[in-house]
Amino acid sequence: MKKPKYLILGISFLLSFCCALYVTMQVFPTNPFLASKTKTQTSLPNKIQDGDIIFQTSQSPQCEAVRIATNSKFSHCGIVYEINGNLFVFEAVQPVKLTPLENWIMHGRDKNYVVKRLKNASQVLTPDTLQKMKDYSQQFMGKEYDSFFEWTDTRIYCSELVWKIYKNGANIELSKLQQLKDFNLTDERVQKILKERYGNNIPLEEKVVSPSNLVDSDLLVTVVDTY
Repeated sequence: MKKPKYLILGISFLLSFCCALYVTMQVFPTNPFLASKTKTQTSLPNKIQDGDIIFQTSQSPQCEAVRIATNSKFSHCGIVYEINGNLFVFEAVQPVKLTPLENWIMHGRDKNYVVKRLKNASQVLTPDTLQKMKDYSQQFMGKEYDSFFEWTDTRIYCSELVWKIYKNGANIELSKLQQLKDFNLTDERVQKILKERYGNNIPLEEKVVSPSNLVDSDLLVTVVDTY
């Protein structure tokens, strides 16, 4: 006669546990960079892989100033991450975030982009290394974009984000760092942005890395170019 009583208690406990688990998952979401092990990469677009670096020409006045100052057509970049069979671009905008690859491409001028990859990516960017890069990336999620181009982790800009993830997640320096004074700062459009940002105190000695530094890296090869 006691079995029905215990059965009812067991069912009640199971239902309560399931409800609690559901609430927990809603309040404490899973790591967005952690891919499900049950997924495969069969749905990934051809030629673009986990850990690739993607570049485009953005259309804001600041990005135009970056393009002019660095004598490059590129003014924005990010890291391609494969998560649960889908491709995202981890980028430093306002705020730092994961953007679906298709959406990211739409934001560029004429939807053009270039994808670069480490020459020895198959040996260096192992699954463990890629996960270390993604784990390191978590600290920047949601941070503010750094329009002052300071070499700190408080705020961060696009090429700085990519450089630091490769350096700290894969122990790879994609390029040498420069100083702000090394760029072309004479153009009036660049001067306008500098004046708005710094007034008369331009930090010419500040360490910086630009999209052009990364796209010209000897460590990378081009795998996609739609320009």
